[in-house]
Amino acid sequence: MAADPHNVVRLILPRPVPGRPGEEYHHAAQSLRQWQDEHILVTDPAPALYVYEQGSGCDDTPEWVQRGLIGAIRLVPPEAGIVLPHEDVSAGPVAGRLALMEATQANLEPIFLLYDGHAEPGAAARIVAETAAGEPLIDTCTPDGLRHRLWAITDSDDLTAIASDLRQRQALIADGHHRYAAYLQLQTRRHEAGYGAGPWDYGLALLVDSASYPPQIGAIHRVIPGLDVQHAVKLAAPAFTVRRVPGIANELPAALSALEEASAEGPAFVLAGDEQAYLISHPDPDQVAAAMPADRSAPWKALPAAVLQELLITRLWDLTDDESTVRVVHHDAEAAVRSAQAAGGTAVLCSPMSPSEVYAVAARGEKVPRKSTSFAPKPRTGLVLRSFAQG
Repeated sequence: MAADPHNVVRLILPRPVPGRPGEEYHHAAQSLRQWQDEHILVTDPAPALYVYEQGSGCDDTPEWVQRGLIGAIRLVPPEAGIVLPHEDVSAGPVAGRLALMEATQANLEPIFLLYDGHAEPGAAARIVAETAAGEPLIDTCTPDGLRHRLWAITDSDDLTAIASDLRQRQALIADGHHRYAAYLQLQTRRHEAGYGAGPWDYGLALLVDSASYPPQIGAIHRVIPGLDVQHAVKLAAPAFTVRRVPGIANELPAALSALEEASAEGPAFVLAGDEQAYLISHPDPDQVAAAMPADRSAPWKALPAAVLQELLITRLWDLTDDESTVRVVHHDAEAAVRSAQAAGGTAVLCSPMSPSEVYAVAARGEKVPRKSTSFAPKPRTGLVLRSFAQG
C-alpha cells in the first residue's frame, strides 16, 4: 500500500524538504537504519545469490515467466565491453542516485542486466533451475497481477560455479543506466579518497539469460503537439510509401496490426490524429542514407528509431528531437492518440525494438536513439537490497 510506513518508495524516492536541498537523502538513510533496527529489513547471515522469478497470472498457470539471479556484480567501465549500456545518461539523475547511495550506504534496488546464454548454457542456468524447483523464501502477488518468487543460493560450491560461469559473459543493461553510472562514480570517489578495494567495487543487479527468458520490450510512441496529421503526412510523403489505415475512433487495433505487418519488412510508423491514421513505410534508401550521421554504424542506421529520429523528425519535419518538442508515451497507443488529439498534433505509433537490434548497437559501443527501448518486467523494488555500510 502506498500509505504503508514501510513502503520502499520512502527510500528510493524520498520527498524533498523545501529550502533544504539534499535533506531528503538524509531522511532516507534514517528510515533505512530504523527499518534495520526494527527488523523490517533483515540482513542474511551468509553470503548469497538470489533466484528471482516474475510470472503472469497469480491464480492460473502463468503464460510467461522471467527468471534470473540477483547479486552483486563487479563494476567495469563501459569501454571494457563487458557491461554494455545502450542509452545515454543525464548528469542530474546520476547525481541524485549517487547522493542517495552515499547517504544510505546501500544499493536500494537492482539494475536489470541481460546476457545471452544460448551458445553456451552453463552452471548458472543449471543451478538457477535446480534452485527454483525448491520451496521459495518469498511467494507473493502484486496488484499488477504479477507473481514474485525468491530463493536463496548459499552453497559455496554453487556460488563459485556461478561466478566462474558468468565471469566470461557479456551483459547488456536493460534498465538502470543512471544507477550503473552512479555505481561507477561512487567507486571512483572511494578510490580517489584512498579507500582501495571494497564493496563499492560492486553493484546490485538482476541478471537474466535472455535466451532462456526472452525479455518483453514495449513500444515507445511519440506525440508532436501542434503538427497536424495531414501536414505531417504531406511532409513525410516524399520519403515514404503512404497509405490510409482504418480510422482511429474504434479501429486502432487494425491500424496497429497494419503497423506490425509493415514493420516486418523494415522501418514503419502510423501517424494518427484528428480521427485519421496513415501508415508510412518503405523509406527511400537514398534519403535514409542522406539523413544519417556519418559516424554511425550500419546497424545503428538501420534502426527504425534512427529513421524516425534522423529522417522523419529532424529532416522531413524540421524539428529538434528533444523533450520540449517531442513527447514520449510508453506502450499505450490509445493514450498517445488521445494526447495528440488534445494537443492538435500527431501521434507517431512505433513498433518495439528487438533485443538483437539493441545488442548489435550496444556491442559497438553505441547508444540507441533516445527513448527507444523499454524492457519489462523490471525487478520489483524492495525484495532485495544491498547494504555496504562499514562499522
